[in-house]
This record gives sequence, C-alpha cells and structure tokens, in this order.
Amino acid sequence: MTSAADEKARLRSERLDARDALPTETRIEASLVMAEHGDAGLAIEHGTIVSGFSPIRSEADIRPLMTCLKRRGARLCLPVILDRQTIVFRELVPGAPLISMGFGTVGPGPDAEVLDPDVMLVPLAAFDADGQRIGYGGGYYDRAIAQLHKKGLFPRLVGIAFDCQEVASVPAEPHDVRLHAVLTESGWRRFEP
Repeated sequence: MTSAADEKARLRSERLDARDALPTETRIEASLVMAEHGDAGLAIEHGTIVSGFSPIRSEADIRPLMTCLKRRGARLCLPVILDRQTIVFRELVPGAPLISMGFGTVGPGPDAEVLDPDVMLVPLAAFDADGQRIGYGGGYYDRAIAQLHKKGLFPRLVGIAFDCQEVASVPAEPHDVRLHAVLTESGWRRFEP
C-alpha cells in the first residue's frame, strides 16, 4: 500500500513536470490572465496585508497581480526563509532592495518590517477540487500557517497554479490545511462555504 507521503511525491513530480512542459509564452500569457481574474475576484480593503511570492522555475508569475493589489491599497509582503524551519513575511515596498533568499528567489532584507498576512497567495505543485494542496515538500508554508493559527490569525489561503496542476485527489494528512481558493488561468475555484 502506498503511503500518503509517497503518493504526494508521485503527484508532485507528475504535476511539476506538466507545469515545466508549458511553453514560456503560455506561462506568461496565463499569468497575465490570472492577474485579471485575481484583481477582479479578490476582495481586499485598503491596508489588507497580502503575501505573494517571487516566482521560481516554471511557477506562475504573480507580480502583475501583486501590482494590481498594491494599486488597490494592499500592503504586500514576501516570504523569507530564516532557517530550515521558519518563514516570515517581510514587507515589500517600492525602492527597497531585494536580496537573494536561496532557492532561486529574492525577498526584502532584514530591515523590512515583518507582517502577518491577511491573505496568502500560496505557490503549490498540485491541488484538487476539495482545496487540498501539495507543496514542494519542505513544509515551510504548512509551518508558517500553523504559526499564524497559534497567534489566532487565520489568513485566507489562495493557491496559485496553472490548470495542468490539478489532480483528482490529494491524500490529506493531519497537518494539511485546506485552501480557501485556487486561482488559475481559468479563473477562481473557491472552496470556502
């Protein structure tokens, strides 16, 4: 019998291969369409703290969406890996330098304010129609979400993916937290009641 972790690893590899196979032009166009869907469908108020991410490898580029949200008054932040266990979210402000964060990504430096997001735009390897996600296997977002929950904070979790990353079913484990929605180039898939 295959364990949940083994099945997740198989699905992760399969869906990342499918994402990697998308031509660069397709990913760029899909990312721009995602920004339009995201801007139109993400309810935020002035001052809402939104965590995004700097795209790596073949991820969707959400920088156009983040620009739209900033224009609408969102405070933006990016994840910063402090050590093998911890992510914090540092504020992204115009003109502030970005530094290498490892893993091929960049983020605000140590002088940037650490924020607790109200909305988290979450990268992922795979997702299903119930809002379960498979990350990249390091557990960073799972731990970051758990830390926010310990503080009594429950941000809206929005997975960011291409349509090709959907799978029939993600085997859920006890530490997994269901997404509220996924945003793809086809639009929104909402899982919240």
